[in-house]
Amino acid sequence: MGFFGKIKTALSKTKEGIGKKLTDIFAKNKLGDEFYEELEDLLISSDVSVQTSMEIVEELKENAIKDKVKDKELVVRELKRELKETLSFADKREIKFPAAIMVVGVNGVGKTTTIGKLAAKFINEGKSVTIAAADTFRAAAADQLSVWADRAKVRIIKSQEGADAAAVVYDAAVSAKAKKTDVLIIDTAGRLHVKSGLMEELKKMDRVLQREYPEADVFKMIVLDATTGQNAYNQVTEFDKAVNLDGIILTKIDGTAKGGFIVSLSYETEIPVYYVGTGEKLEDIEDFSAEDFVEGMF
Repeated sequence: MGFFGKIKTALSKTKEGIGKKLTDIFAKNKLGDEFYEELEDLLISSDVSVQTSMEIVEELKENAIKDKVKDKELVVRELKRELKETLSFADKREIKFPAAIMVVGVNGVGKTTTIGKLAAKFINEGKSVTIAAADTFRAAAADQLSVWADRAKVRIIKSQEGADAAAVVYDAAVSAKAKKTDVLIIDTAGRLHVKSGLMEELKKMDRVLQREYPEADVFKMIVLDATTGQNAYNQVTEFDKAVNLDGIILTKIDGTAKGGFIVSLSYETEIPVYYVGTGEKLEDIEDFSAEDFVEGMF
């Protein structure tokens, strides 16, 4: 099953909510002010932010009036186009090799699982991969990551529980350079974005990585649980302040009917989505496509 098939399945709850409500709106309203107000409400109820919903609907309304659009299918097509443009607003930097990806986020969003899937994806694309177990805070975190490293058949650099996380990053960077590894993926401890001490530790890890591995194309990516919805804004804002985020990895989109939050989140923060988890299996991670994501929403 390709990305569109997987994303379509994963977004079934979101599609069910939006599709039915959109049909209801068309059934009772002509394309007037009331229709566009209800369309705006529909986007907001799907967790697209108020500001972004207003901008999308205003643009849609202006284009529909200009082009004298009255047909439902044409309106839906125009709405999809607006959503795709909004979701593609943030520039996505091409990953060049050697690359180092530091994976951050709060507890419970699926960082460890995501790293395992990401490692397997790069291996399948013919790249060599090393994983760094820099979550030295959580009990058995390195052991859990080792299981995923074994499944993905990649090297892992780790230390004892309670070790300095930045020291693990240092060792991993030195090892990746020596082995000429294509991709270094760094796990970090889940941390609340309001804990300043832990955010300072993250900054230190970033500084060590940049200093010790200057030839690497460094990315800092935040893993977001799609069921978090609008609460993800605070997470992204605070982690971005700490380490200047380059991208988003989205997980658990099959668990929510409000997948629309990512449209406004990426647009308003100007941080692009790079990957999306589409299930529980090792191979269930894909490059993000705005085109397929929006098609999966309707």
